[in-house]
Amino acid sequence: MDSTSLILLLAFFAFRLDRSSGNRVLRSSRWGCLIIAAFLLPSVSFAEEIQSATQLDLKHHFIGYLGIAITVLAYAIAMTEDLHQLSKAKPMVLGSALIWLSIFVYYSVEFGSAKNVAVVFQSNLTAYAELFLFITVSMTFLNAMTERSIFDALRIVLSNRQYSYRKLFWITGVLAFVLSTVISSLTVGLLMGYIILVIGKADSKFVGLAGLNAVVAANAGGTMSPLGGISTFFVWQQNMLHFTEFFTLTLPCIVNFLVPAFIMSFSVSKATPAFVKATPILKRGSKRIIFIFVLTFSMTILSNVFLDMPAIAGMMLGLAILQFFAYYLTKSEKLGHFLLSETQEAIDSQKGFDVFKCIAGVDWDTLLFFYGAMMIVGALNFLGYLDEMAHYLFTQINPTIANILIGLR
Repeated sequence: MDSTSLILLLAFFAFRLDRSSGNRVLRSSRWGCLIIAAFLLPSVSFAEEIQSATQLDLKHHFIGYLGIAITVLAYAIAMTEDLHQLSKAKPMVLGSALIWLSIFVYYSVEFGSAKNVAVVFQSNLTAYAELFLFITVSMTFLNAMTERSIFDALRIVLSNRQYSYRKLFWITGVLAFVLSTVISSLTVGLLMGYIILVIGKADSKFVGLAGLNAVVAANAGGTMSPLGGISTFFVWQQNMLHFTEFFTLTLPCIVNFLVPAFIMSFSVSKATPAFVKATPILKRGSKRIIFIFVLTFSMTILSNVFLDMPAIAGMMLGLAILQFFAYYLTKSEKLGHFLLSETQEAIDSQKGFDVFKCIAGVDWDTLLFFYGAMMIVGALNFLGYLDEMAHYLFTQINPTIANILIGLR
């Protein structure tokens, strides 16, 4: 079994929560799965180009050892960002640049040309560009819905219903599972983490358990949909699986969510949190933005299934529609603003918004981290390490045991 097959088996285990989560357990889970995903995802995207390029086996060469050393150091610094306050993207981008530089220098000195290395580098860059655009569009919609107070309204509705902590535990988990089928688990983690922290701020135990439940739910829900995560998106984009083939994982994913949620629910209090009732106010255009969001993912799926159009093209079409709608809201707000005789809060709810502020609000640290991670993995694959790993895992030891070990990591 080659490295591409290995990657496909591992691609379903990645999820990530932003460092905005205050729970250390959640951050540890985030890093464990994120690093597995970052090490193994890119090979799906450029395995064929790498195979076609002339390359040397440098696993036991100084360049290979240097690549491993830089990788370990970069990941160690990234994993401990909470200790030194150095953003995780910086060591990863620098590490990737140094590894590729050493490879280019070696090939240029030994062979007088590194054109074949450039082909592999460009393949990695193309794979990252698809990921970059996918996450950017997804999080732009999230930021737009946040700006229109959609998630604040959801939080207020949950609070006004006076649900117990245990009911909120199940509601937030189910929401995370459902939303992760159409939004990346990264985005769902940010969203549900915010809601859980606000509604459960008086009970730290609830925050920890509900947050962990949301992570598991988002990971499980995202696995059965190519739109639900970075891993599944890559598998879908490379035509390894048809869109509908992911649905065969529906039952295992539901079980994956329900079993740990059922066990954890017994530790969640049945008490009802105290909230002051409030009236949710949705800003103008919020429902239409939800419609554009649903339309975008519908177009992305249908155009890929029936027209073989790359998924990212559908996502960019949705982003363009959102941009024009934001322009319409801004212009119509200027025309009707002075016709209102409402309170300041009501007036603010009628205003338009700048879609580029939503784009600017994307987590750029994470996007740059993924750039560094993907370029590092591409370099290690070019050096021959991923094929060696695949050979060891699936020929030297039992494949079933290998899969279990991978899952435990």
